[in-house]
Amino acid sequence: MRNGRGSAATVYIVGCHDTKGAELGFVRGLVAAAGLRTVTVDVGTRPSTIPADVPAQEVAAHHPDGASAVLGINDRGLAVLRMAEAFRLFVEGRTGISGMIGLGGSCGTAIIAPGMRALPVGVPKVLVSTVASGNVAPYVGETDMCMMYSVTDVAGLNQISRRVLGNAAHAVAGMVGRDLPRGDSKPALGLTMFGVTTPCVTQVARALEADYDCLVFHATGTGGRAMEKLAASHLLVGILDVTTTEVCDLLMGGIFSAGEERLDAVARAGIPYVGSCGALDMVNFGALDTVPERYRGRTLYVHNPQVTLMRTTPAENRKMGEWLGRKLNACPGPVRFFLPEGGVSALDSPGQPFHDPEADAALFDALEHTVDQTSHRRLIRLPYHINHPAFAEALVHGFRQLAGAGTSVP
Repeated sequence: MRNGRGSAATVYIVGCHDTKGAELGFVRGLVAAAGLRTVTVDVGTRPSTIPADVPAQEVAAHHPDGASAVLGINDRGLAVLRMAEAFRLFVEGRTGISGMIGLGGSCGTAIIAPGMRALPVGVPKVLVSTVASGNVAPYVGETDMCMMYSVTDVAGLNQISRRVLGNAAHAVAGMVGRDLPRGDSKPALGLTMFGVTTPCVTQVARALEADYDCLVFHATGTGGRAMEKLAASHLLVGILDVTTTEVCDLLMGGIFSAGEERLDAVARAGIPYVGSCGALDMVNFGALDTVPERYRGRTLYVHNPQVTLMRTTPAENRKMGEWLGRKLNACPGPVRFFLPEGGVSALDSPGQPFHDPEADAALFDALEHTVDQTSHRRLIRLPYHINHPAFAEALVHGFRQLAGAGTSVP
């Protein structure tokens, strides 16, 4: 089977060759029988029992402190941590990976998963693991990794493990060998949305869908990270970050944080960025009884039985404005950030529970004091609510201006 460049597609088969030799060989045989090239990679931290195409020494050498910092040390946990970093760097520096399958127990999974996450979205990645029946979010993150529970331990071949490993091998071979219809060939945009900004984002997407493939991400932490993963993978030509609410949860301890790295991939990609203050009036918690004690006296709104919202204060809004401003200053690409003076969410308008012009003003003022405005980085105040049609029109117009000018905006 061939990849899009006409060369043979290559599947990387990853595991610890000190304990998983028979299983890795079994998987390799099935993948090779499907007509694919295979490369075995040893990520073990102890001496191997079977050879690998890429030995552990070569992988470990990618650690910033060299192979000696990974192999031959007595601290097993530290060795696993360092090998995970080395494997991630190995993957990031490798080309020609058409797909990857890994086998592991708890330590092997911890080593392999970061490397799989480093692969671009769309590259098939299957991880057979003894821990895949629990919470897999720390392993999968924002990627399209497939985790399969091994049922029995990955400790020898038997009638169960052969079936599970066989299914996994055929799955990755099928994904790599199958030419899928690409569907929409238009360039892709990332848009962020919450229920309280849906009217705005829906209008923006409809206005741009004739020219762009509009990918809408739910701003629940994972959504923001997934969008930035696509930006880092060069799969987006621009971003309309209408709903930056994940910053609230990062700074105030909510459940939908995208992490301190939010907007970093945007800065690295240098693509046109149009943003706004969508839902920066709310911090997300779980059910009402899960709201931290220190917040119990605040303005709370039960969005549904599983989600309780807390209105942000002027002080918190200043903090968010300064945080966002510093992130925007780090973006070398063209930036337009729109400030909706009429309210930042459906709950932030006259008569609604989160209406607080003072808090909004603190946010906007902090942004204006922090952002270093230049010819390519601008804040734009508008007298509209975020869900007003005129505000959506302004976002669309702003993006089209940036997209038409490329990255050198006059």
